[in-house]
Amino acid sequence: MNNVLEFDVSLPLILFSVVTLSDVLYHRLSEKMKELFENRKISVRTASFMVLLMGVMITLIVFFPGQLILVIFIALYSIMMFIFSCAVLKKWYFSIIPPIIFVSFYFFYWNLYTFNLFAVIFSVIIIIYLGALFSWKTTWIFTLLLTIMDVIQVFITGFMGESAGKMIELGLPVAIILPAFPANTSIVLGLGDIFLVGLLTIQTGLKNGRGMGILTALSISVAMFVFEIVSLNTELFNFFPATIVVVVGWLVSMGITHLVAQK
Repeated sequence: MNNVLEFDVSLPLILFSVVTLSDVLYHRLSEKMKELFENRKISVRTASFMVLLMGVMITLIVFFPGQLILVIFIALYSIMMFIFSCAVLKKWYFSIIPPIIFVSFYFFYWNLYTFNLFAVIFSVIIIIYLGALFSWKTTWIFTLLLTIMDVIQVFITGFMGESAGKMIELGLPVAIILPAFPANTSIVLGLGDIFLVGLLTIQTGLKNGRGMGILTALSISVAMFVFEIVSLNTELFNFFPATIVVVVGWLVSMGITHLVAQK
C-alpha cells in the first residue's frame, strides 16, 4: 500500500504564470482594447446570455459530428487571432500571419507542446479581450452564473466531460494538459477556467489595486494546489467543476483584501 502523499506543482505554477502574464499584457494593451470596443461594457443581460450560450454550445458539441466541430473552432480561433493582431499591430497584412501559423502547426506539426502553446496563447488573448468589456458588477454575476452552469453540466448532464473529451480528441486547444510533478499522472484544466481566473484577477486589480489582483491569482493557484492534493489522493470524483475551486480561491483573496483594508 502506497502511503506517500501525491501532489502537483506544475499546474498551479503554470496557472499563476499565465494569468500574471495576461494581467501585465492587459494593462499594456488596455487602451487598444478600449479603442477596439469603443469603451463599451458588457451588460448583466449580455453576461447572462454568454453563460447560456456556453451551456448550449457544450450540449451541442456532444451531438455535433467531429468534423463540423473542427471547422467551427479552427475558424473561430483564426478569426480571434486575426482581430486581436489587427488591434495590436494595426496592419491587416501582418495580422494574417498568426492565424496562418496556427493553422499550419495544427495540420502539419501538432503535438502536446504546440497544443499547450496555443492553448496558452488563446487563454491570454481571451483574457485581454474580455477583461476590457467587463465591469465589477458583471464580473461577479458572470462568475456566479458560470459556476452554476458548470456544476449542472458536470454533475447533472455530464455533458462538460463529454464535450471536453471530444474536443481534446480532435486536438483542439481547449485546455492545457500538463504532466503532474512530482505526481506521476497528467492534469487537465480548461481554457474557460483559466479565463475566469484571469478575469477575476484583472477586475479585482482594477477595483482594489494591482497588488490585490495578483493576490487573487496567487490565492486561486494555491486553492488549485490544495484541490489537486485531494484529487490525487482520493477517488471522490473523476471530473470536477474547476470553477468551484476558482471561486473558493477568489473568496479567500477577497477576505484577505477586506482584512488589509480594515487595518
